[in-house]
Amino acid sequence: MSDVLLLTGPSGSGKTTVARLVATDAARPTVHVTTDEFFRAIRTGFIPPYLPESQRQNVVVVDAIVAAVAVFADGGYDVVVDGIIGPWFLPPYRTAAAEGQWRMSYVVLRPDLATTLERGQARAGVELTDTDALTGLHAAFADLGELERHALDTTRLDAEETAAKVREAVASGSYLLSV
Repeated sequence: MSDVLLLTGPSGSGKTTVARLVATDAARPTVHVTTDEFFRAIRTGFIPPYLPESQRQNVVVVDAIVAAVAVFADGGYDVVVDGIIGPWFLPPYRTAAAEGQWRMSYVVLRPDLATTLERGQARAGVELTDTDALTGLHAAFADLGELERHALDTTRLDAEETAAKVREAVASGSYLLSV
């Protein structure tokens, strides 16, 4: 049975760096899926995914991500998925996990807003650095409702310490999602 880890949190929380560490040091064959690459694949007509008018685009992209994750998981690979996977995007993952019979953990990296802004704005390249967008995404993960127990405060942790906490969280079994 394959294990899928959905590693999420606001932009600037360290998802990609931590996911890379977790996947690279895994004991079993593991794939790291970076959801940003699926969004970047849209070359014409791209809408920033945090804008309300991006809803249809986001649904299509999430379906493509879930399909790729399912192929790897059903093929026997463990999968670490990093990206903005708020509770609102969990249904397709849950459906695929139930159909593929894989275990799925959900871990939300949630540094405080000041840390999120500092980390997010220090990034280079095509990464999201806009203060309003970073603040809005941070707010989107501020109250996870029934999934609150899936959040890890990573404010004072570096990438290696966060990766260790993520590994512990997944190993504990308490971050599993029901499917």
